[in-house]
Amino acid sequence: MTREEKNAIIDALTEQINATDHLYLTDISTLNALDTSALRRKCFENGIELIVVKNTLLKRALDKADKDFNDLFDVLKDSTSLMLTETANLPAKLIKEFRKNHDRPVLKAAFVEESIYMGDDQLETLASLKSKEELIGDIILLLQSPMKNVISSLQSGGNILTGVLKTLSEKEN
Repeated sequence: MTREEKNAIIDALTEQINATDHLYLTDISTLNALDTSALRRKCFENGIELIVVKNTLLKRALDKADKDFNDLFDVLKDSTSLMLTETANLPAKLIKEFRKNHDRPVLKAAFVEESIYMGDDQLETLASLKSKEELIGDIILLLQSPMKNVISSLQSGGNILTGVLKTLSEKEN
């Protein structure tokens, strides 16, 4: 591979890394071709971009990126695959689901919401993170609850008042 080709790959990787907010570094080295294809298909279906790349090229791309990825350099050993996504917890959920039938992928590290998670033991933590959409939904639900209580109280108060007025009107007759 020529220097120009390597620089083109590094520039393309840097551009992809800068365009996403969340990235996962995984090891899929022992998966056979069929399992790798199945993993790629699941990633594609979930909007996750899976890239297998040489560690030296990935390190240079991470170094050129806008964010500080220096803490991730220690895990760039052996085989590394890069998962890029817009939804923070989606790759972790996909990895957990895929590992029900396979021993890989193994999570090396993740950069999610400006935080770095190191090691496969962080997979459960990452899977339980709520996405931006889920958090917005929770906030809306919390905001709706007091309003529903007020409306319910007003409606029940109106029913009581109507009952009292009806009783009074019946007494006069």
